[in-house]
Amino acid sequence: QVQLVESGGDLVHPGQSLRLSCAADRSILMPNTMGWYRQAPGKERERVATITSGGFTDYVDSVKGRFTISREQTEVKMYLDMTDLKPEDTAVYYCHLKIGRVYSYWGQGTQVTVSS
Repeated sequence: QVQLVESGGDLVHPGQSLRLSCAADRSILMPNTMGWYRQAPGKERERVATITSGGFTDYVDSVKGRFTISREQTEVKMYLDMTDLKPEDTAVYYCHLKIGRVYSYWGQGTQVTVSS
């Protein structure tokens, strides 16, 4: 079992920036993919961005050019730098870790609210 802990969620104004962090409670030696997902009220959870242990990244179209996902090389830590935030970015953001094809872990979520 792997525990993931997110932090960094906050209430911000449109156009402002925010950094989310996610840390696992142990090292992972196998190739893995970490990602950020979000779920707004009344909507399904959607993938925001993913990054493999090799550094390959992928983003949903709505955040391209505004969000940047990154991770540490030596520890299982991941970040999401969000700029030019919009009200439609308001959601609970979840950290996800996938190891191989079988193991999948979620964090508890952190709230991001973008409002004037």
